[in-house]
Amino acid sequence: MALEIRQNLKLTQTLIMTQKLQQAIKLLQLSRLELLGEIHQVMETNPVLEESQIEDKGEMEQEAEMLSLAKDGDSVEGEATNGADGKSAAEEWDWDSYLQDRLMPSPTAGEFEEREPAPFENLNAQKTTLKSHLIWQLRMMELDEESEAIGALIIGNLDRDGYLRATIEEIAGEMQVSPERVEEILGVIQGLDPPGVAARDLKECLLLQLKASGQQDPLVTAIITNHLQDLGNKNYQAIARDLKVPLEKIFQANEVIFKLDPKPGREFDSEDADYINPDVHVQKVGNDYIISLNEDGLPKLRVNSFYLEALRSPENLPDNVKSYIQKHLDNALWFIRSIHQRQKTLYKVTESIIRFQRDFLDQGLAHLKPLTLRQVAEDVQMHESTISRVTTNKYIHTPQGVFDLKYFFNSGINQILGDQIASESVKEKIRQIVQGENPENPLSDQEIADILRRDNVIIARRTVAKYRGMLGVLPSSKRKRPGYRRKDLSETAPS
Repeated sequence: MALEIRQNLKLTQTLIMTQKLQQAIKLLQLSRLELLGEIHQVMETNPVLEESQIEDKGEMEQEAEMLSLAKDGDSVEGEATNGADGKSAAEEWDWDSYLQDRLMPSPTAGEFEEREPAPFENLNAQKTTLKSHLIWQLRMMELDEESEAIGALIIGNLDRDGYLRATIEEIAGEMQVSPERVEEILGVIQGLDPPGVAARDLKECLLLQLKASGQQDPLVTAIITNHLQDLGNKNYQAIARDLKVPLEKIFQANEVIFKLDPKPGREFDSEDADYINPDVHVQKVGNDYIISLNEDGLPKLRVNSFYLEALRSPENLPDNVKSYIQKHLDNALWFIRSIHQRQKTLYKVTESIIRFQRDFLDQGLAHLKPLTLRQVAEDVQMHESTISRVTTNKYIHTPQGVFDLKYFFNSGINQILGDQIASESVKEKIRQIVQGENPENPLSDQEIADILRRDNVIIARRTVAKYRGMLGVLPSSKRKRPGYRRKDLSETAPS
């Protein structure tokens, strides 16, 4: 068979990830704050784009007329501004839909443009930190200058839990004083509020709190000094055997130790709370759920009228100026269209999730259904990757609380009757079972699995152990609290 070179014409379709397409995909997965930052960045680099301040309908119609001129104007040929078919973004743009959206209220806002203002407690104020609280107390003691400087250095070396993370020798070397002098000032700091602060380990922290409370029980002191590890492992028999006291005395001492705080500085945690500003609000009116996208603070974008006026007479513009305006006009229109498409996609996906999770919105976590990306993708006729992107870093405010959109996508566990129950609902059942158990005789993982089976939920013991760990619930051997009242468990159950 002879080898020869031939030329063949073959027509194929390929997907090219242009810069504009990459930008549209990126906008889908941005959170609301990230989108706001992206808008401001694009507005700084694109002079054609600006924030709209139009309120009067007549001015809107005037802008519509100018945009129509841009539509009819000559486009600059070239790869930078033209699409695959040789048309610019200005020519491909659906001007009728765009102008209709500009002249009419957004359909996503519905009848609920007036939402309740954010709770007052969501407004951050400067909080008192552990270190500022201690410094204030130190200055009230009227110490000499050197003592106050040593005390300030000690306080500066406390971690967020209130423990001293520098040695006495290091502080003494820094201040050029004797270690005994630092020990003296450390004793002063350890006498400040909160009790147990400036301790060097857990043992010293608990002993300081005992001293501050006036409880000098020798048995409690002995347990803290020599048997903290056994106490953590709930090995009460070993403690009783070593200290040669009845087991009941160990239980009583344990109640005293249990009331002490192993992290005295956490009530002054200086880390600011992260308040969530939801991307979507869902409100129930009658039997229907109304969706409104949170667009508070997002600027309304439009094309700068100065450049539109320049396009009225394109023949008077140099080619390079006309090319410059057309290029940035195309980019501006594409960016506006991408944002509109992002909002529409988010609305459609939220609408689909509400259809699937209607029982959860009506009745709570126990009625959360298993849901996959494929189900929502088929419902809204989009690709799974699009659903994944649009639900990333997005939060929704519902009558049941604020949730991450991805919270609604979870695996299912089979029930005896053939139906499925969401894994999050099973976790909630496990939490309620543990909360209601007898503290003196806690349930094992197998016993919890048997209880769930009686509730028509088929689940293995190892799955119970996995979910229990995810909930932060200890094993049954470490949940045992002899002599504790049942209400103690409800007070300390994980929320």
